[in-house]
Amino acid sequence: MFESLFPLSTDAAVKPLGVLCEEGGGDIQTGPFGSQLHASDYVSEGVPSIMPKNIGDNRVSTEDIAYITEEDAERLSRYRVKPGDIVYSRRGDVEKRALIRSREDGWLCGTGCLRVRPGEAGLDSVYLSYYLAHPSVRNWIVQHAIGATMPNLNTSILSDLPVVAPPEPTQKRIAHILGTFDDKIELNRQMNRTLEAIARATFKSWFVDFDPVHAKAEGREPVGMDPETAAFFPDSLQDSPLGRIPEGWEVQALGEAAEVVDCLHSQKPQQRESGRLLLQVYNVGQHGDLDLSQPYWVSEGNYTEWTRRIELVPGDLVITKTGRVGAVAQIPPGVRAALGRNMVGIRGNVGVATPRFLRCLLISDWMRREIERLTSDGTILRSLHVKAIEKLRLALPPFGLLERFESAGQPLLGLAEANAAESSDLGQTRDTLLPRLLSGSLKTDAAGKT
Repeated sequence: MFESLFPLSTDAAVKPLGVLCEEGGGDIQTGPFGSQLHASDYVSEGVPSIMPKNIGDNRVSTEDIAYITEEDAERLSRYRVKPGDIVYSRRGDVEKRALIRSREDGWLCGTGCLRVRPGEAGLDSVYLSYYLAHPSVRNWIVQHAIGATMPNLNTSILSDLPVVAPPEPTQKRIAHILGTFDDKIELNRQMNRTLEAIARATFKSWFVDFDPVHAKAEGREPVGMDPETAAFFPDSLQDSPLGRIPEGWEVQALGEAAEVVDCLHSQKPQQRESGRLLLQVYNVGQHGDLDLSQPYWVSEGNYTEWTRRIELVPGDLVITKTGRVGAVAQIPPGVRAALGRNMVGIRGNVGVATPRFLRCLLISDWMRREIERLTSDGTILRSLHVKAIEKLRLALPPFGLLERFESAGQPLLGLAEANAAESSDLGQTRDTLLPRLLSGSLKTDAAGKT
């Protein structure tokens, strides 16, 4: 199968991943089971334990990461990771993986994860991480995972994965070439995090801390605000089920301010090399951004089926229901997509709630606490039901103020969207290059000069 997808150069070979790991002195193993590490064992600080929710796009996310004591880490020392390891989730988004870097040395491959250790020779870990990221390889993993409703991955499946392995020096050159794309993608991510922090600070000041209301109550003009915008803020607070909120604002459920649409509960359609976009949970970024570096394409017929409840358009939001519960992303300009499994679509009602306000609201610390309040603990994964999402509470300001908030953030939003679009293009170019580099049609030395 992989020889047709990745035409090989004369010096490349195809071997199962498990064999390549063993030849280099590495292995593939699961993280500790629940019987070895209980919920009561987690502490507020200590050795980080990597869970499925911490597996980002080839990186470990420290958001909401759990910790264990040094004593427990030593007891479970065979599960500690080192640079060059690659960590997978055993359930759900099984094609998602994270390359372990120097800062994660000694962390724990936690419950619900698998660890791939390439070893010391024969298989370069950075090259392997890019190979495993290719859509064709990810699709192979999904197709071989066990279970239609909740895919499960195990050491046997990963061990059987065919890997194209050119000589190690060639692997390192390919990794360097593809790494230049990831460096720029990461730079864009960092810039967008800064832009997002600015937007969130404004949101918190206006809609959480109510700084303009306090200023007017003290007879001061709100700082850095034009008179037209300031006029939308009252000079007093009122009691409400959410605590003290500005006079005249209303407490509403999210389902009253926006259309909340559940995903289809059908088997995920087969991935294609091109077609229409079906969002996956792994496309939902950490701070409201949609990560399309790994798009999941489906046929036109499947797209029509999966958009019969809602077709996601720019400004709409999605929120995840399982795994990384409550993760949020907004659909950027130029993107239309179908709503994939284990997520819910949210579209603000016209004249009631604006897209940017809803984005900042759903990723705010206040809403995180509200989501936590309504999240249930299942036997396998924590989950957030669509009915609970509809009941999320918010203090709704006058629509005119939301329009002001929307226009004030437009310059920052435009720059962030341009960065995200560039990152998406870079990711697709990177994936296009890998088969050409493996076939020898694009020489690694020549490619490295471009």
